Amino acid sequence: MKKLVAIFLGLTCLTAVAKDSGSNDKTVNVYSFRQSFLIEPLLQQFTDQTGIKTKVVFAKSGLIERIKREGKYSPADVVLTSNFSKLLQLKDEGLTQSFQSAEIDQSVPAHFRDENGHWVALTKRVRNIYASKAKIANPTNLTYEDLGSADFDGKICTRSGKHPYNIGLISSFIAHKGEAATEQWLRGVKANLARKPQGNDRAQVKAIKEGLCDVSLGNSYYFGKMLTNEDQKPWAEAVNIVFPNQNDRGVNINVSGAVVAKFAPHSENAKLLIAFLASEKAQQAYASLNMEYPVNPNVEPSELVASWGKFKEDTLPLTQIAQYRQAALRLVDKVKFDL
Repeated sequence: MKKLVAIFLGLTCLTAVAKDSGSNDKTVNVYSFRQSFLIEPLLQQFTDQTGIKTKVVFAKSGLIERIKREGKYSPADVVLTSNFSKLLQLKDEGLTQSFQSAEIDQSVPAHFRDENGHWVALTKRVRNIYASKAKIANPTNLTYEDLGSADFDGKICTRSGKHPYNIGLISSFIAHKGEAATEQWLRGVKANLARKPQGNDRAQVKAIKEGLCDVSLGNSYYFGKMLTNEDQKPWAEAVNIVFPNQNDRGVNINVSGAVVAKFAPHSENAKLLIAFLASEKAQQAYASLNMEYPVNPNVEPSELVASWGKFKEDTLPLTQIAQYRQAALRLVDKVKFDL
């Protein structure tokens, strides 16, 4: 028994040493909610530039639960998310560590970074309005507020009010207008729905094409995805992409982003990777591959995305908007938006 205990302790010590010594090796482990077609070319560029190899786990869901199960033995160094809600969840559940980087500070505006250094945004997408070319004559001056007016009775399609993209929009509405005004607006939008909330953002544009509704809410990059999809191109060609609230606060912005995992065994390499992803070189690749907007202000969007026009964006810090996410969820339930 004593020999077994000695062997066990020896192996434990070797494991600890291996984990510690690995903190400076040429590796970085990535857990990615983002699709491989987008991330793999960027990671290869990072390896070519730094010599640091990447090991990646791709998954649409379950990565946060996996990190929690792995605990302090998790190999995750960096987690790449596809939306802002995942960044918040990772931080709120204590799965991130604070980090500082002068390169990131220069590449990413302050309102797209956590004030305590727990997450960084890497790409932007607009929560825009899609408007029927056949039914909406002059959509350029539309606002989110308009969707709650009687003018749009029976004319709106949208996905679930509880989807992270819509919760982000509702949270920003609360941040700007207050909870009472947001509730009134949300009741108006619900009253104007042409059908029960369902499907994804592209399904709403398809519904406009089919004449079920006149306007919908949707993320901007889906417009590009539809335009470059032979089957879905007719849907996109049936609508105008509209950037709301251009005469006041600007359009609502959602983001993808990255964190350094709390128990990252290669934390310095993790910081280098995130700094690279925020750099001009990587941001240009992001822009062209997924038709999102670069978070780095020195990088222009792709030619297709740029053709949709320039717009004013809401610059309220995401950390401030995030404070109202629980209130937004309560309002969606209170007005029975999805029922």
